Amino acid sequence: MASRSLRSVGAGFRADGVVPSSLRRMAQTISNERGRGPVSGTAVGKRGKRKPFLIDFYSTAVGKKYVMAVTGIIGIGFVIGHMVGNLKAYLGVIDHQGSRAYDIDVYGEYLRELLVPILPHGYFLWIMRIGLIAAVLLHIHAAYSLTILNRKARPVKYQSSRDYQVANFASRSMRWTGIIVVLFLFWHLADLTWGWFNPGFEHGAVYRNLDASLSRVPVAVLYIVANIALGIHLFHGTWSLFQSIGWNNPRFNQWRKGLATGVATLIVVGNVSFPIMTLAGVIEYDASVPSVQEVSE
Repeated sequence: MASRSLRSVGAGFRADGVVPSSLRRMAQTISNERGRGPVSGTAVGKRGKRKPFLIDFYSTAVGKKYVMAVTGIIGIGFVIGHMVGNLKAYLGVIDHQGSRAYDIDVYGEYLRELLVPILPHGYFLWIMRIGLIAAVLLHIHAAYSLTILNRKARPVKYQSSRDYQVANFASRSMRWTGIIVVLFLFWHLADLTWGWFNPGFEHGAVYRNLDASLSRVPVAVLYIVANIALGIHLFHGTWSLFQSIGWNNPRFNQWRKGLATGVATLIVVGNVSFPIMTLAGVIEYDASVPSVQEVSE
């Protein structure tokens, strides 16, 4: 094939019969291409060790999209479950073991008692928290890695407003709403789990700590803003996760949009109600109600 290529450009030969260097390089390239074996999706050296499947899969753009989708589903499930549990604050005081107690405090103690005595008190709850944090970190890393890959694929940004006409506000603001949500998650743990920012924090007194935190106007505003950002992030995340795993069909777009809208609306309305109702006095702590620990003793 190399000789045929040279004959096809015979007019370019010099009069002394010497083949020009450019033609020699072209012939060498063609010859190399013929001798090269099939190219696989992942370049592996002759002596290199093959990576484990999951790590090798995650190194691809498709793998990162799957990780974002799976961790996104974990996050959505946690947020919905967390909100449903917090709605117990509206049930107020109930009868618990012959005494009065806040229903949300009983629920909190139930979570700490999961898998006891197989595991010590509170251990399984922290396993779930660590799993959630790991999912968040994987989600962030996959999102960042995909951003880098996209920039390498298109180093020059669009120079017109067409980019903004195609994408909606939720998709364009995913990076910033994600940052707000991560910062809020840290605040939320420090406020209501660790008690660093909660005045007079009492371990296990969920209702009391909730009232003490959200009765402060700046904190209530922070919770409202953060949950609106969470709703925007969840709207686009729920919409796009189906596309990330290949379930993208125009026939399903309508119910995908409906599901994304429903999830985002449910979370925002439910979570934003807590600071609003606390400021309105609907959620108000009564010190005469004993804690779950006192009832159990």
